[in-house]
Amino acid sequence: MANSARALDGVRVVAFEQVLSGPFCTSILGDLGAEIVKVERPGVGDLIRHWDKAVRGLSSGYVWLNRNKQSLTVDVKDERGREILYKLLREADVFFENYAPGVAERSGLGYEKLKALNPRLIYCSLSGYGQDGPYRDVKAYDLLIQGEAGIIATTGYPDKPAKAGIAIADIAAGLYSALGIVLALFQREKTGEGQMIDISMFESIVSWLGYFPHHYWHQGEEPGRVGMRHHYVTPYGPYLARDGKYVNLAVATAKDWEVFCKIVLQRPDLLEDKRFDTVENRRENRAILEEEIEKIFLERDHTEWLERLKKAQLPYGEVRGIAEVLAHPQAAARRLIREVESPVGKVPVVGNPVRLSASPARYDAIPELGEHTEAILKKLGYDKAAIEKLRSEKII
Repeated sequence: MANSARALDGVRVVAFEQVLSGPFCTSILGDLGAEIVKVERPGVGDLIRHWDKAVRGLSSGYVWLNRNKQSLTVDVKDERGREILYKLLREADVFFENYAPGVAERSGLGYEKLKALNPRLIYCSLSGYGQDGPYRDVKAYDLLIQGEAGIIATTGYPDKPAKAGIAIADIAAGLYSALGIVLALFQREKTGEGQMIDISMFESIVSWLGYFPHHYWHQGEEPGRVGMRHHYVTPYGPYLARDGKYVNLAVATAKDWEVFCKIVLQRPDLLEDKRFDTVENRRENRAILEEEIEKIFLERDHTEWLERLKKAQLPYGEVRGIAEVLAHPQAAARRLIREVESPVGKVPVVGNPVRLSASPARYDAIPELGEHTEAILKKLGYDKAAIEKLRSEKII
């Protein structure tokens, strides 16, 4: 399998990237075969390299997002540094950047400039709010986007909002960027031409708001915060059992409600209560119903509830901590946890969830800062003396 062809073999990506959203995008492309040349500042590197030292001295964020990449250190503010990138980009398929709008252009790496160098080049820009509009130049972090795009207003408990526990705005934008790049590559097969891709974190998250906009447009309803419950369906979510562990469940249909009352709760009397006989009525009387169900769940241990839910053939699950997730039997069966080489030896990583039968994901090394600079320059025609001069003058 190690030598199998991969979906993106032969695709060359020059990544002028930093921190999370951009490296997440290119990590997907790299796992599936693309050659990723990561452009980093000489002596400094990607900012995420310095966030912590959790992985035996390496940054956890850098380890997460940067396997299968080549690290090229080059000062893009210097004309000689830009010339190195121009040589790379004449033969590249994709240029990716996730700096604030205007940074790439001021660095001599704008779309029109690179399109003139290579008309087949696909140019992807990922930013907080996009390349135009009144918020174009507003600074964007995941937390801020979660607030601007409605996530914080709909997450948490009635008396206190919360953000999502992971960087969903960065991840969503990275996913859409990877999708956009693959779509542009596909279109180029038909047209022979590259194009510009404009991805924003803000739009990525607004597109995830699901049914909330429709409830507003058609019913004038702003969704409240419902803790661990569903906004529109109940019972739905984790319930605390007698032994202090949560049981997760979903009761989504009329048949599910009947089975839940009869087999799981063993309270058929609830079926006769008109306050709970439809999804809408259960939602309307959520507080009363939830209080009753919570009391019932505190009467038994979580294992008994899991057995009853299994017997009833209802959707259910456990609420696991990170240690339990990493030891999950499904993760083991699917070989989700892999190992890759790094500057500190082999380290575990979470594998790529995209499973193509004819394109296995690869798990190559995480690079040291500037590890591939000399090899890349040699391929571009720089001799040893030229490379040493560039290094001595801190261009690379």
